[in-house]
Amino acid sequence: MPMTDIDLAIIGGTGVYALAELSDTRSELPETRYGMPSGPVRIGTIGARRVAFLARHGEGHGVPPHRINYRANLAALQQVGASRVLALNTVGGITARCGPRALVCPDQLIDYTWGRISTLCEEAGTPVLHVDFGDPYTAALRRELLAAASAAQVAIVDGGCYGATQGPRLETRAEIARMRRDGCDIVGMTGMPEAGLARELGLGYACLGIVANWAAGAGPDPDEVITMDEVLGNVAVATADVGRLLRQWLAG
Repeated sequence: MPMTDIDLAIIGGTGVYALAELSDTRSELPETRYGMPSGPVRIGTIGARRVAFLARHGEGHGVPPHRINYRANLAALQQVGASRVLALNTVGGITARCGPRALVCPDQLIDYTWGRISTLCEEAGTPVLHVDFGDPYTAALRRELLAAASAAQVAIVDGGCYGATQGPRLETRAEIARMRRDGCDIVGMTGMPEAGLARELGLGYACLGIVANWAAGAGPDPDEVITMDEVLGNVAVATADVGRLLRQWLAG
């Protein structure tokens, strides 16, 4: 049984290891049938709403994208009572409207990852699930997110395609050029299998991409070298808008 009722669960990506907006917090570290999550689930309030927060890579960023136990993370959030998940994903921008510090709410994705456990059907004897994944993000949750952004006067890109790569290395210029041809607008390393697993678990799921940098060869300077200082600096600026958006969304 859920430990409490959660209005929204938030998963933080690179550079987002806590939510300053979260108050009256307590911590849970639920063990799931898939193992332990990346770290503790912080449960508190934003406005009048109960919110759970989990740092995807761990609060010290100790878990690389290909080693994250995505199943345990989502199951842990479900165990504490969450039925809706907002994924904050730090991403690179590929197309012109998705430059550094932009916030993007994608409506499609392409999975380029490999070798990750990507389904609840992994173990022998578990039911085989063929979930509909034509629209990988929950439409109702996306509408709420976009409406809150509008009300908070936070600029957000509505729609776009997230390309999920293996990591932890960044992509080559040729890989980004291929992704552009494939129709990707942003690139990250953690969008899958998280979105697919959320669908299998019956969780509402939406993504808010925080653009930290231009992807390789995508910006005005094709020879630009991406640094972690640049990434974390841009994420820090953009997350101020994320906080304002969340306060608006959860104010009721």
